[in-house]
Amino acid sequence: MEIAARIAHLRAEIERHAYAYYVLDAPTIPDAEYDKLFRELQALEAQHPELLSADSPTQRVGSKPLKSFAEVQHRTPMLSLNNAFSEDEVRAFDARIREALGVSEVEYAVEPKFDGLAVTLSYRDGVFVQGATRGDGSTGEDVTENLRTVRDIPLRLNETIKDVEVRGEVLMFKRDFSRLNDEQRARGEKEFVNPRNAAAGSLRQLDSRITASRHLSFFAYGIGYCDCVTLPVRHDQQMDLLWRLDVPVAQQCRVVRGLDGLLGYYREIGAQRAALPFDIDGVVYKVNDIAQQQQLGFVSRAPRFAIAHKFPAEEALTTLLDIEVQVGRTGALTPVARLAPVFVGGVTVTNATLHNEDEIRRKDVRIGDSVIVRRAGDVIPEVARVVLERRPVDAREFTMPITCPVCGSHVARQEDESVSRCTGGLFCPAQRKQALLHFASRRAMNIEGLGDKLVEQLVDARIVSTPADLYRLRLLELIILERMGEKSALNLLAAIELSKRTTLARFIFALGIRNIGESTAKDLAQHFGSLDNLLAADADSLQKVHDVGPVVARSMADFLAETHNREVIKQLREAGVHWAEHQTQPAISLPFSGKIFVLTGTLAALTREQAKEKLEALGAKVSGSVSHKTDYVVAGVEAGSKLDRARELGVAVLDEQQFLAMLKSG
Repeated sequence: MEIAARIAHLRAEIERHAYAYYVLDAPTIPDAEYDKLFRELQALEAQHPELLSADSPTQRVGSKPLKSFAEVQHRTPMLSLNNAFSEDEVRAFDARIREALGVSEVEYAVEPKFDGLAVTLSYRDGVFVQGATRGDGSTGEDVTENLRTVRDIPLRLNETIKDVEVRGEVLMFKRDFSRLNDEQRARGEKEFVNPRNAAAGSLRQLDSRITASRHLSFFAYGIGYCDCVTLPVRHDQQMDLLWRLDVPVAQQCRVVRGLDGLLGYYREIGAQRAALPFDIDGVVYKVNDIAQQQQLGFVSRAPRFAIAHKFPAEEALTTLLDIEVQVGRTGALTPVARLAPVFVGGVTVTNATLHNEDEIRRKDVRIGDSVIVRRAGDVIPEVARVVLERRPVDAREFTMPITCPVCGSHVARQEDESVSRCTGGLFCPAQRKQALLHFASRRAMNIEGLGDKLVEQLVDARIVSTPADLYRLRLLELIILERMGEKSALNLLAAIELSKRTTLARFIFALGIRNIGESTAKDLAQHFGSLDNLLAADADSLQKVHDVGPVVARSMADFLAETHNREVIKQLREAGVHWAEHQTQPAISLPFSGKIFVLTGTLAALTREQAKEKLEALGAKVSGSVSHKTDYVVAGVEAGSKLDRARELGVAVLDEQQFLAMLKSG
């Protein structure tokens, strides 16, 4: 009685999920979960044949057609395929085929298993007259008018065949799915879960104009019936015939021999899966010889001569145990779901990204929920959606922390961003490596020799925590590092010492404050004149600086509000980092104020960066392109197209000697 009750429960569950998937186009569980239920039912019925009944889901295909469409009786059944989930199951399939046919090796036609909606297309005298969905395998839905809107389905074949039925799959390409969901969001309407459900929902619209707007596609996978003089005797030849008739056939279809050919194709297509323009969930193997197919025949719901080899599920159902927050190299806070372990995409997953707080709110994700986890290829697993019908009463909402979980600094979020960020950039351990690399970069403090690998070693060995620690490095600490001899260590120490003499603009830029680029750093240095003046500024006074708006001012103010950051700045100054501070003066009083220069070619006396700094110190703007607004083009050796453009526009051109004289007089 316990087995009978389990079978009854499984049948009810499978029917409920099948109705949601096939009829409502709103799946409630992942495919892998459905397959698991189905295989359990198959196993129980095989063990207890006395409990098998004609109305079991294992004895039919799909679900009943919607009553809003006319019914179509299929002349030959549209059956589904049995599934293989492992190489051992494929080996068993090949062994059964060889044994039944009495041969040592079999030729197979192989093709991708499209993740769409199976349909049949009927042509009379070469003209498309009717199209139907698979439905329950014997009866489908008449969707002729909707199929007429699928542009790659030919309305007339390029050869006249009296009577032919083409079997295939309607699907939605990834680009079209993305565009459709963008449109749904813009209208404030519900987004589709995946391309398969988008395709199914689009094909079964009562208004064919809606279907036409959805950009569906079609691939044929076989011929259901054909009234012609000579029908090709191999499956691949039949697919070639369809191709000649202008019926779309996937270019990934081919012929292989034996078990090695099957498994080789599976691995090849699996490697291409993420790059394909459409979704697939496996590959299909079919005995290529039609006579051999007929000899093998059918079981109740599937052909014996074919099988679908499924890829590891890209979606799975599990429980969200908790939500933790990780801090990235740039200070971005990312909520991460801690999950009950689940096998998905070929690996066991225990963590998945939730992206940001807005995504959590949009998907209504709560701690304790049953969730669908998606993993496609090498993509980081993500929580795709919540199964609301399984939500426990004690499910808890998530709130983004207001202080950094790593360093305790204030967490800020700009109005135009979805990401929350830690403001302790110079102090936060999570951001150390990124902060040090930026600080030492050429346009910041320009510490030559301090690259990625060396920063990794210094931080991992806990020798350096903040930029100020760089100025306390000793020779003995450096020479013990990997690939760091005495000469290299001495060169690095010399570069660090040389970097102590810099400019206020470079120092501000080196701090790595979000939204503060080189140009803004120069504007801040020019406006405030000294670091002390800048440190005393509030958000309102910051907005008085040229080109500094509310977002930049808030970033600067948040950074300076952290005691940790101010302490590192203090330590840098105490270590000897210095610059020539000057009294602020209106930009209009500078000699080159309002003038636009363009530099091209190589100068002998100055680097491009040095020339730019000297011009900007005199109030000029340095542009990367020549236009009617350009005042001067400075042309060095091997000047390029910018010089030609200057001559076309009549812009004044300076050679190096003229340029140096102008700088001197300025």
